[in-house]
Parts: sequence; C-alpha cells; structure tokens
Amino acid sequence: MLNTLGRNFRQTTNNLLIALGYAFVLHRESLSLLFRRKITSPVLVSQIYFTGVEALPILAILSLGIGAAVIIQGVSLLPQFGQGELTYKILILVITRELGPLLTALIIAARSGSAITTELGNMVVDHEMEAYAAAGINPIYHLAAPRVIGVTVAMVFLNLYFNLFGLLGSCWIASLIHGLPITDYLGNLVMVMTAGDVLSSLLKSFVFGIILATVATYYGFQVDRAVTEVPQKTIKSLGVSMTLCILASTVITVLFRLG
Repeated sequence: MLNTLGRNFRQTTNNLLIALGYAFVLHRESLSLLFRRKITSPVLVSQIYFTGVEALPILAILSLGIGAAVIIQGVSLLPQFGQGELTYKILILVITRELGPLLTALIIAARSGSAITTELGNMVVDHEMEAYAAAGINPIYHLAAPRVIGVTVAMVFLNLYFNLFGLLGSCWIASLIHGLPITDYLGNLVMVMTAGDVLSSLLKSFVFGIILATVATYYGFQVDRAVTEVPQKTIKSLGVSMTLCILASTVITVLFRLG
C-alpha cells in the first residue's frame, strides 16, 4: 500500500512539474509572439473570430436571461422588505463580479477549449507535430501561443459584452414589465457600481482566458498515439479548466474583499 501511495505521489508530482514547465514555456512563447512588430498569424485571427465573434449570440441570450431574472425577482420582492436598493447591488454582484466571468469562461471552455484540445490531439495522432518538428518549426510557438493570445483577448471582450448586454438588457426588461424608468435604473446602477467591480471582472476574465487556453493546449499535446485518447483528454481539459477558473475566481474575490 505504501509503495502504491508513493508511486502515485511521485507520478502526480512529475505530472505537475511537467504541466508547470509547459505553462512557463507556453507563456514565454506567447509574450514573444505578442511583442513582435507584426502579428500576422492566421491561427490568432481565426481563434479570436471563433472564440469571440461566434459566441456572441449564446452569451447575449445567457446574459439577458440572468439579468432579467435578477431584476424581476429583485424589483418584485426586495421593496417589500424596504431593501429595494439592494436589487442593483445584487445585479452588479451577479452579472459583473461573479457569474458573468464564470459563465463566459464556461461557454468558452465548452466551445473553444474543447475544440483546441481536439484539434491539437488529432494533429498529434496524424503525426503533424512530428512534421513541424522535422521542419524546424516550434509547435508551441506557431500553434499554441496564438491560441493563448486569441482566447485571452476574446475572453476579456466577451466578458465586457456579457456585462453590457446583461445590465442594459435587464434595464429593458425592468422598464417593460415593471414600468421602471430607464433613467432611474441607469442612475441607480451607476451609483452602486464601483471601480473595484469593473477591475475584478476584467482581472478574472484575463486570468480565466490564460487558464482556459493553457489547459486546452496542454491536454491537446498530451495525446499520444491513439485517436481514442482525444475525447478523454478533451473531457479532462474541460474539468481541469473549470476547476482552476473557480479556484482563481475565489482567490481574486478574496483579494478584492481584503483589499
């Protein structure tokens, strides 16, 4: 039993060190690509389009539904207890600080993260990575680094889009159902929103983008030879991505509360 525990611990430690080493190399290559004078990578452009532009309709529906649910319940219930102003604080807390970044990360992980892992895994199975190496081309620089930049940029802008659409969409719902004047809604919203709310949301989206892209590319490269490994690595990628995003969200929330 002790031998098994020791072997598992050694294997887990080894895998963790490999993952950390990969993350270091990947982020170094991403910075190198980012600070080039001209970034003309077609992988970067297609990644931003796929991750960002094509996810807009899904996020619009999701943010509008959440914002509408919060504002309808808040305006209906909280004034009965003399706490009507809490509606806007709850809306900011749900849309901007917490659920907005996390739900955006969930959509990106399900769409783009799984697609990245699957694509890179299939390239490994088809020996395309060996062809890159034989030609003297670094796969991490040319395949993974553009995806990290693309997913991170798309994540930040999608989070802003989620916030704007959720807050403004709930404004329209509130005026439609409860007859709440738009000027009163926007005025109350601006009064309760702080710079910390915006900075927390932006920081979370930036960190989530890096986590999602790093994990997705890592598990894509982890595929060995069998095509049956691709869906297995994809599922692991999704689980690890969302776990790390939730942990990062908790840490960032605690840091902002303590600060």
